[in-house]
Amino acid sequence: MIESPQNEKLKLVRKLRERKHREREGAFVTEGEDLVEAGIAAGVEPGTLLTAAGSGLGGDEVEPELLAGFSTLGSSTRAIAVWPQRWGKPGSSPCLYLHGVGDPGNVGAIVRTVHALLDGTLVLGPGCADPFSPKAVRASMGSIFGQPVARAEVGETPGPRAALVAHGGEGPAALAGAATLCLGAEREGLPDQVLAECETRVTIPLRCGGAESLNVAAVAAIARPEGPSNA
Repeated sequence: MIESPQNEKLKLVRKLRERKHREREGAFVTEGEDLVEAGIAAGVEPGTLLTAAGSGLGGDEVEPELLAGFSTLGSSTRAIAVWPQRWGKPGSSPCLYLHGVGDPGNVGAIVRTVHALLDGTLVLGPGCADPFSPKAVRASMGSIFGQPVARAEVGETPGPRAALVAHGGEGPAALAGAATLCLGAEREGLPDQVLAECETRVTIPLRCGGAESLNVAAVAAIARPEGPSNA
């Protein structure tokens, strides 16, 4: 049983809280039995599985209070796992491209949406949050295991492309035939260089005039590309 905070596996868990270490190690951390079950169900095996002693969950048993001390969820945590990162490729459609979406909760929620509804590719462009950060992983509700994410520039995504804009675009029907839908940050929207790569601009009409925009994760669930692979 692991009883020392100087244990190398526990030290790795702490390091992987930081993005630079996740990228260096090519690994990430999950907390909770539900995410362990989701990863294994998706055919992924954890590189390390740390469980509270006496829980019967297998893996390397850790003194419960010590395990809780390494958790961001608190004393209820009975399982912490380290997993290999898996990245996809940006070439297939339908595709959802994000640019500058810096909130990890939104990125994780969109991973979940794409996994559940799109059956396609999610591509993260510059300025996006790390999909393997703890907050993004929790928001994905385990979809991070079944929906590999790609990193690329918008020009590497399949065309034709549609850009979601707050005002002045065509109606959602214009998404028909688009292989890639591009979404930007809620305040800044999409930069000119991304808009220049898109053949169509689409605006979701809002019933309430007082609502200026929708959360980007909500938009990803409402507006989806309907390219050749959906035909």
